[in-house]
Amino acid sequence: MITVLAGGTGSIKLIRGLASQHCDLKVISNVADNIWLYGLYICPDIDTVIYGLAGILDPIQGWGIRNDSFQCLHQMEMLGEQTWFKIGDRDLATHLVRTIMLKNGNRLSYITEWFRKRYSVSAGVIPATDDPIETRILTDRGEMHIQEFWVKHRAEPTVFNIRYKGTEHARINPEVILAIRKSKLIVVPPANPVSSIGAILAIKGLKEVLVDERKKVVGVSPLIGNRAVSGPAVKYMEAMKLPATPFGIAQNYSDFLTKFVISKDDRDSYGMIEGIGVKVYETDILMKSSDDENRLASYLLRQT
Repeated sequence: MITVLAGGTGSIKLIRGLASQHCDLKVISNVADNIWLYGLYICPDIDTVIYGLAGILDPIQGWGIRNDSFQCLHQMEMLGEQTWFKIGDRDLATHLVRTIMLKNGNRLSYITEWFRKRYSVSAGVIPATDDPIETRILTDRGEMHIQEFWVKHRAEPTVFNIRYKGTEHARINPEVILAIRKSKLIVVPPANPVSSIGAILAIKGLKEVLVDERKKVVGVSPLIGNRAVSGPAVKYMEAMKLPATPFGIAQNYSDFLTKFVISKDDRDSYGMIEGIGVKVYETDILMKSSDDENRLASYLLRQT
């Protein structure tokens, strides 16, 4: 079994690569990006994984369903509703059904498993917790949900701090612990270390489980030099006073991993990372095509 910690669009590419080569795959999904909007419970990271593995993910946006229409959204806009969060018509069906199931008393884990089967996805998709948690961004325009910061305000506000609301009371999904314990390899993909991986690690007790299994944990850098492969990772890291470099990522993860994959362009970080007890691997970490996804996944499996 291989387990992947997943969040945002930085995870799905490597997950698809691993899924193409390994039949027993578990994905632990971040849920701190989830949001109640338009009366619906929206789970962006869970849906990105399911749509990506089902082969229907929009390849341009990296979220939502390929070739979706937006007639409902256009009608809502005509009626005066704010429509900054773009939900396609087919995507809307997912959120409607999930919300109905939640209101009928079903746990998010049960609902996610139900969707996994409906979309014929073979890999397991496990919410990190069934309890509500939120990534909150403290900015010069006040505190806001991460979706408001990233989507509504296009990541423009100055970020002062980031907190994970509700994680102190959230319970780890028991399936998460089981997957980590049983896996021969645990992968931290090139996801945002603060808003995606950080939100998962903030759940009480989860990081401790990873520390126990650290010899099986390998990470892939989401940075090349001081630039993020995608998204606002650098902005978040600077707000959290973390060095926005591959070494900074490795140092932040060093409690719970023993192997770290960086870009060949960052070989000057090699010695510093090995100096904190983390073994370094160098390869091309950019994934611009399915061939790249499969190549990097294959590299991970060969090296670890």
